[in-house]
Amino acid sequence: MQNIRNIAIIAHVDHGKTTLVDQMLIAGKLFKDHETPGELMLDSNDLERERGITILAKNVSVIYKDYKINIIDTPGHSDFGGEVERVLNMADGVILLVDAFEGPMPQTRFVTQKAIELGLKPIVVVNKVDKPNCTPDEVQESVFELMFNLEASDEQLDFKTLYGSGLNGWMSTDYNKPTDNITPLLDAIIAEIPEPKVEEGTPQMLITSLDFSNYTGRIAIGRVQRGKLLPNMPVSLVKRDGSVSKIRIKELFLFSGFGKVKVDEVPAGEICAITGLENFEIGDTLADHENPEALPGIRIDEPTMSMTFTINDSPFFGREGKFVTSRHIKNRLEAELERNLALRLQETDSSDTFTVFGRGVLHLSVLIETMRREGYELQIGQPQVIIKEIDGVKCEPIEELTIDLPENHSGKAIEMITMRKGEMLSMLPKGDRMVLEFSIPSRGIIGLRNNLLTATQGEAIMAHRFKEYAPYKGDIPGRNNGSLISLETGKAIPYSISNLQDRGKFFIAPNEEIYEGQVIGENSRPGDMTVNVTKTKKLTNMRSSGADDKMKLTPPIKFSLEEALEYIQGDEYVEVTPESIRLRKIYLKEHERKRSKI
Repeated sequence: MQNIRNIAIIAHVDHGKTTLVDQMLIAGKLFKDHETPGELMLDSNDLERERGITILAKNVSVIYKDYKINIIDTPGHSDFGGEVERVLNMADGVILLVDAFEGPMPQTRFVTQKAIELGLKPIVVVNKVDKPNCTPDEVQESVFELMFNLEASDEQLDFKTLYGSGLNGWMSTDYNKPTDNITPLLDAIIAEIPEPKVEEGTPQMLITSLDFSNYTGRIAIGRVQRGKLLPNMPVSLVKRDGSVSKIRIKELFLFSGFGKVKVDEVPAGEICAITGLENFEIGDTLADHENPEALPGIRIDEPTMSMTFTINDSPFFGREGKFVTSRHIKNRLEAELERNLALRLQETDSSDTFTVFGRGVLHLSVLIETMRREGYELQIGQPQVIIKEIDGVKCEPIEELTIDLPENHSGKAIEMITMRKGEMLSMLPKGDRMVLEFSIPSRGIIGLRNNLLTATQGEAIMAHRFKEYAPYKGDIPGRNNGSLISLETGKAIPYSISNLQDRGKFFIAPNEEIYEGQVIGENSRPGDMTVNVTKTKKLTNMRSSGADDKMKLTPPIKFSLEEALEYIQGDEYVEVTPESIRLRKIYLKEHERKRSKI
């Protein structure tokens, strides 16, 4: 059996996990001399490349000095915490990556806590030491403090620290002595991370991940805890509810570089992929055929936010999407539940409407964005936080919010967050910037990012993570300005938009098709206003048609999906199709809106 090391790379978003994995793959000589590797090779999905974040955890392996190192790249956003919680079960140690300037951030705390609870051995990598104004020694101290506060064991606190730059491809035990490669990190992994603990006994494997192939169907991925697995071997599948079914393994694969290789045996401690299994879910155990013993399941934090998903019933439905019925949407959401453990689905009184629960706006918007790219049309209601009753007290989720911004904008940010029922915990100067920490209800974070970026001229960096449920903090003021609503269906005429520009800001371009009840702009005053922008100019021989060619129109505001979800009010939907994102009232006709308010 080859010497194996299973490690997960954990860090706050944007601290350089995927870039470091790139360097490890290059060091493992996965590429021939004539091949030029790209950047962020593991961010294979279009959405990950566009947003520059990791959404799905992925497995690769490299060979170094006769050791096989299985690497798991994990997401940094706590919205995708479900991914982190499930894949850490496969690792024996973690590389905790920290930015040499920013230090440990809220999500660093979140993922580190999960690793420490599982008893994993950490190696700390202080990355980006070539940044100006960075303080590697202080960062190393703050990581030690963080682990101490999270009640790490003495063995975990005795961690090795490396310094370097993932982007420039070097690691060293002393940041004043740069090297020209990352072998010190690979050596540290072999020396520090324990080899997989192998117990004696019958075969056992926890399914921690899913893959799909058009040829072989669903693939189960996990780490063999004890015993060994063989092709065509009969095993028991122990479900999370305790029921047992007898199945047979078809083929076994090990991870090798980016791909998988077919093998005739998988020993304990190795991470493998299995084809031919039926009706399995993440968290199920593969066990001995005769005497099945289940492994403890995966504990996932509860969702904190819900959204209403419903079919698209606007006048423009079915123009762009292939999948528009409630059956299509329901099947797609049920398929997502299998791999997305932090997601919950609940049916409502209406067969066309579903309530979907998730970790946050980003978690759910990535699902919606994926669906629209696959050809689905649907409508989404306003995000709602999940309110619980604990010991007879109405409680809501509270988050820990960190904002990094220029010092001269800090007063404005504090004022905004205090209005949203936030409480300030600390205020630390860092160079010419200020790092503010708050505890704030999850409700207060919805729609905060846009307002904060506007108030700080795009300079604020915001990160938050779920902390606890606490007593309800009272009402939070919503959007002050009302909506401009279209009165007619037709084309938006530039002449009409020009005349109405002083009434508010528009979300639609000239000559764009609109329908009655669509939200086409933001009123400059409170309260909704219905406007007609489909009116053309009446021509007379006094006024020629070409006299308005020099008309000046303000460019329309175009929302991203998250911005649209955070912007809408309780009586509005976001209509999502493969080509368009529109805002609309739930009741399209004005008399229906008036009746619903009575």
